[in-house]
Amino acid sequence: MKESWSAFNTFEHHFRPLVVIELAKNTKEETKEWLTQRIVDKKKNGGAQLLVKPLVKEDRGKIDGNQNVYLVGASHIRLLLGAETVGLVKECNDNSMRTFTYSSRNTFKDFADDNHDFLTMAERQYIIKHELENLRAKDERMIPGYPQAKLYPGKSIMRRLMTSGILLQIFPLHDTEELKKLQYTWYGQVKISYQPLDQIRCYFGETIALYFGFLEYFTFALVPMALIGIPYYVFAWEDYDKYVMFASFNLLWSTVILEVWKRCCAIMTYRWGTLLMKRQFEEPRPGFHGVLGINPVTGKEEPVYSSIKRQIRIYLVSLPFVCLCLYFSLYVMMIYFELETWALDFHEENESYFSKLMLFLPSIIYAIVIEMMNRIYRYAAEFLTSWENHRLESSHQNHLILKVLVFNFLNCFASLFYIAFVLFDMKLLRQSLATLLITSQILNQFVEALLPYWLQKRHNKKVKKRVYSIKVDTDLSLFEQVNLEKEMGTYLGTFDDYLELFLQFGYVSLFSCVYPLAAVFAVLNNITEMYSDALKICRVFKRPFSQPTANIGVWQLAFETMSIISVVTNCALIGLSPQVNALFPDSKTDLTLIVVLVECCRQH
Repeated sequence: MKESWSAFNTFEHHFRPLVVIELAKNTKEETKEWLTQRIVDKKKNGGAQLLVKPLVKEDRGKIDGNQNVYLVGASHIRLLLGAETVGLVKECNDNSMRTFTYSSRNTFKDFADDNHDFLTMAERQYIIKHELENLRAKDERMIPGYPQAKLYPGKSIMRRLMTSGILLQIFPLHDTEELKKLQYTWYGQVKISYQPLDQIRCYFGETIALYFGFLEYFTFALVPMALIGIPYYVFAWEDYDKYVMFASFNLLWSTVILEVWKRCCAIMTYRWGTLLMKRQFEEPRPGFHGVLGINPVTGKEEPVYSSIKRQIRIYLVSLPFVCLCLYFSLYVMMIYFELETWALDFHEENESYFSKLMLFLPSIIYAIVIEMMNRIYRYAAEFLTSWENHRLESSHQNHLILKVLVFNFLNCFASLFYIAFVLFDMKLLRQSLATLLITSQILNQFVEALLPYWLQKRHNKKVKKRVYSIKVDTDLSLFEQVNLEKEMGTYLGTFDDYLELFLQFGYVSLFSCVYPLAAVFAVLNNITEMYSDALKICRVFKRPFSQPTANIGVWQLAFETMSIISVVTNCALIGLSPQVNALFPDSKTDLTLIVVLVECCRQH
């Protein structure tokens, strides 16, 4: 029988801060009092039953601080009860994986009443976040002190505070000692070894750990391609027609690595407990708005928005806009080919070392333009997806990813398909692929890691001094640590990182048979990517909340789709080779049938 929450004393005078809440500077006192009271109230009274205190600094007996910043924590018992609420899966003494329950806590491996490390830091902060997000209005019709911030029974208080501009941010605190240990084992020493994925998972959670696990796996999967590509490149450099064997290997490689990853992913997430974890009921996203009504599924009062209106926005506004952007991308591509023609004519007229260098200039300019267009389009896609007003965060993300992937695929690969299957120019294809791949990798490393790190250090002199004090291992007080971390940028998730790997997978799997060194540059880029991404998440941005997950989500489908396209593309490239054409001198129909047959076999 499940025990009542009221049977437990979850109060502690001194607690370890886990999460920081920052309110706007002009927040009214009655709002602060009401919010803190709701956070500490017992569950039976509609509270979160957590611990909270304002951030203050004691200096020579004088108390100074920011009364708009609050530290939130919980007692050990409260965290264990929260672990049961969110459905965490832990390993039992018999080595099986089961959903944790407080009543059977002694049957779980490594559990002890005085073992405060039974739950990882990431899990504890996830529990706090879950409880804060599920702090709901009871009889209140508005946020006290803000009549315009309407509430209704069941509405998430934190989401309303966020959308009303009262709540600025909620973020988990770093554990400075654990972070130093993780940094040292992760990227503090240059060595060839596996990443400490279990440590990453304990500190940052499963979503971050899975990304780095996939990055590591994908890098190792590229090694066979790189080892084959180097001698293939050296001994068949000027013979562009002898790519049939490499393309055939591409067919198998692009299919096998994704199937093996599924197994590796399942093994990791089973060990971490998220493979068996029940999916939480998904609440409406914070940005969702509509007319107050009754949800027909839950029976709760919440904003309701017509699906017909949403479909009209998608098909009559978003879809035409995406098509217009795709047309503009193709128009820019044709300008690029005009520049290629100009550069070739210039080289034929001058025949100099400078003219040879000029042959690469159009591709470099085009690669830079592609990156700029991708980033500008990303902002437009985010605006459109928010404007479509999707109710759930998962639906919002799926529509955003679809928009971004379609544009990025056409923008990055349309020119390569045009060169391969319209111009039939394998030499230009090799040159364009090499330039696009290398230029995009350099730009991504600069924009995603080096530039944010530099900007963060230059934010202001105070932050720079504090960063330096961390760098030289000087212990910071809690007051200084919180003020340092709240000035850092917010980590926006793994979207851009997966997108970069997706495009890289496309470059390697689609056309690397004509440029075998593509996999070599991809491996070198990914090795530096591991270090730069680790530096970025540990030093540049605020610590993200853990998010339990069993796989890489919709990105698995995206990579599988790219794999299908790569199979068809490599079959078509094999069909264009002189060796295969010699077998079908009079008819292309038989060749087309073979391509279809190979693809069907691949699917089954």
